[in-house]
Amino acid sequence: MFFSVILVCITSMQSEAQTAPNKYWVQFTDKNGSPFTVSNPSQYLSQRAIQRRLNQGIQIDESDLPVNSAYVDSIISKGALILTKSKWFNGVTIYTTSPAVISAIQALSFVSGIVKSGSSKKQIKEIDDKFQCEVANTDALTKSIKSADYGSAYPQIHMVNGEALHDMGYFGQGMVISVIDAGFNGANQLTAFDSLWQNQKILGWKDFVNSQNDLFSGTHSHGMNVLSIIAANIPGQILGSAPKASFWLLRSEDASTEYLVEEDNWIAAAEFADSVGTDVINTSLGYNNFTDSLQNYTYSDMNGHSTKIARGVNMASNKGMLVVVSAGNDGSTPWHYITTPGDADSALTVGAVDVNKDYASFSSVGPASDGDIKPNITAMGKGTIYVGNDDMVHSGNGTSFSAPLICGLATCLWQANPGFTNMQIKHAIEISASQYFTPDAQKGYGIPDFGLAHQMLHVETNKIEKLVRIFPNPFKDKLVVEFYSSESQNVTIEIVNMLGVTIYSKVFDFSSNSYNKFMLDNLQCLQQGTYIFKAVTAKNIFQKKILNIK
Repeated sequence: MFFSVILVCITSMQSEAQTAPNKYWVQFTDKNGSPFTVSNPSQYLSQRAIQRRLNQGIQIDESDLPVNSAYVDSIISKGALILTKSKWFNGVTIYTTSPAVISAIQALSFVSGIVKSGSSKKQIKEIDDKFQCEVANTDALTKSIKSADYGSAYPQIHMVNGEALHDMGYFGQGMVISVIDAGFNGANQLTAFDSLWQNQKILGWKDFVNSQNDLFSGTHSHGMNVLSIIAANIPGQILGSAPKASFWLLRSEDASTEYLVEEDNWIAAAEFADSVGTDVINTSLGYNNFTDSLQNYTYSDMNGHSTKIARGVNMASNKGMLVVVSAGNDGSTPWHYITTPGDADSALTVGAVDVNKDYASFSSVGPASDGDIKPNITAMGKGTIYVGNDDMVHSGNGTSFSAPLICGLATCLWQANPGFTNMQIKHAIEISASQYFTPDAQKGYGIPDFGLAHQMLHVETNKIEKLVRIFPNPFKDKLVVEFYSSESQNVTIEIVNMLGVTIYSKVFDFSSNSYNKFMLDNLQCLQQGTYIFKAVTAKNIFQKKILNIK
């Protein structure tokens, strides 16, 4: 399920304020006078959220502080209804039908701007090719899982070697996943989720579309379907990728309509997920086309940081959460590119393959417009097994389904390797993938192997350091380099011509257990031809042929 959102700056409030749906983003100038401080984060962050930052060396800063409550009260006093607040973006979403209220708010000294919402037609491109099975009663999970216990879901787990983590006893215990989606109809009643409720693994839920809604009826089933791929437990029919994790169920999408406010809803949901101590977020949502073609995103917007929701994903990652995102289902449409926030720099973006590991034609392709490899990886998204409203297992298509499969196993991998950061877990998954050194626009780095990813987080330094990646290749005047360093060290990056002459040389200082990504963008002097890229450490030399195609 992929939805569309637009941002339109208000320049003439008298004319544009009449446009439905009367929801606006109000940007504040600062957080002056806040009663909260970075030195006392327990006032606004859970202990688990604080500990996640400490574990990854992340500083608490002003972006963590709630918005100024006095500013919010002033907005309310002007006659507006507050819908959501964002501390990361320092503003609020409001509802009003009155141009006079908008004018009054715009005149406030602490308001730097107002953005109005627009609407578009919903695009739903999921859940094809169904079949039904008889549902069995839920039994307790054991630490040793047999292929028969997965039932029809075995191929999707086995393709990425997820059973390697399960066989070691890692099912997501002690980890927290937030599923941000369009609704969770039936998730409180279906047999597939009995073990979650019985073991108090549903930590809570929150609706950012309508706080008065019952999240489990009258919304949408897409979030429930997504949740089932991670958490369902019907032995012999389906076993999710992280069935013993704990979950927050968060709704940011209104499946019946499309508004700009839904992008703000997602950010509010991600901030909430952060504050309650979430480790991994799954979001099977994407945006690109709109009813008014003048408001469509262009491919150049898919650069990882232009759209508001992509910046929200990057902020969530900066707070130490791993964000898993669907690539999109536009591979066979004229657009065909990834959708946002799948373009986000820090997102683990997941495309789709079929049971034979062949690219699924609907899966959106990359790269991001800034050259980043997108999708990052692929998994089974065609014929994926999930639970439907009828409490039976079905087979469906969509990157909305390949993403939660990866989300759950990424959670298990992090559970097994708690000393690593979110980006180190992401990179280990990428390194393990089937075409890491030869990524393409359809599968990215390819199909991951979670058993191998687990091993790679423990291999010797000299083996890890050989895992260097450079792209694009062939290149013109810029090269992007990714380098994982398991210890503090100096690394010399060189470009050597075929006569053995060093054309480029620079020394980089890398910290211990760090994932480093940087650009060599001063290569205009290179002539067309073949060169050798070298990364030289005290223990190893990595080298690879590169081709300049000016």
